[in-house]
Amino acid sequence: MKKLIGVDLGGTTVKFAILTAEGEVQQKWSIKTDIKNEGKNIFPDIVKSINHRLEIYGLSADDFSGIGMGSPGSVNIDKGTVIGAYNLNWRTLQPVKEQIEAGTGISFYIDNDANVAALGEQWKGAGEGSGNVVFVTLGTGVGGGIIAEGNLVHGVCAAGEIGHINVDPTGYECTCGNVGCLETVASATGIVRIARDLSEEYAGDSKLKYLIDDGQEVTAKTVFDQAKTGDQLAEIVVDKFYFYLGLACSNIANVLHPETIVIGGGVSAAGEMLISGVEKYFKKYAFPQIKTSTKLRLAQLGNDAGVIGAASLVNISR
Repeated sequence: MKKLIGVDLGGTTVKFAILTAEGEVQQKWSIKTDIKNEGKNIFPDIVKSINHRLEIYGLSADDFSGIGMGSPGSVNIDKGTVIGAYNLNWRTLQPVKEQIEAGTGISFYIDNDANVAALGEQWKGAGEGSGNVVFVTLGTGVGGGIIAEGNLVHGVCAAGEIGHINVDPTGYECTCGNVGCLETVASATGIVRIARDLSEEYAGDSKLKYLIDDGQEVTAKTVFDQAKTGDQLAEIVVDKFYFYLGLACSNIANVLHPETIVIGGGVSAAGEMLISGVEKYFKKYAFPQIKTSTKLRLAQLGNDAGVIGAASLVNISR
């Protein structure tokens, strides 16, 4: 049985894995993403790394049915191109498929990085066995991927922009130019923004308020850690976050009725307290039949979601 290669292209690291056709990871490695010179070294570095590893493991192009890759930016899955991946310094159209196939001799498939992570969780993670999964990733921004009836949903191009669901029309301005997007309040930076705003009017005793007023570094982890200790301000901040994310998840579920909404990304490290907090508001706003049948779950694959989901593109696309 031929093997698969999964590639997860990020702004700081390119992660690679060789997997069996069934999705079992056999080897993993990574290289630094070289974004200098408008990202011109990224393709050659990926090709060189793959070819070098195949040589080490005594494998050839014939041993593989394909390479799948998740990439930031706007991806044309049919043409295998990417544009607008600004964290890679890719401002112009990049012929990814053409270059990687030419350099490795292996068939190549590509999709958006959040879509690919959704596929990973659906294939081997928290959504395993279900054809209806929504993946929400909470990091520096908020991303997502939608799998409906077993298929990744692309829409005309940009389906799955979960971070831009409007949860507060009078809220913060988003980098996209709109106001009140989920990303402004449920990302790692959004949680800190809420904490800073609420601390200004909070008069009670609070370690979180002290840290903010003292000019110390405050992250989303700081806020959740303080909430766990019973810090009242932190609890108020976290509850506001739960409200926004629960409202967004209920809206998603009311439209799509997935079996599972998987929550991942750095902020999800808060763990089960996050799921139970979001669930409270999800159940408040979801349609009755949906609130009892759609489950909220933490992502299970961590950093491997990208490479596993990328490899699954090969099976889906052939």
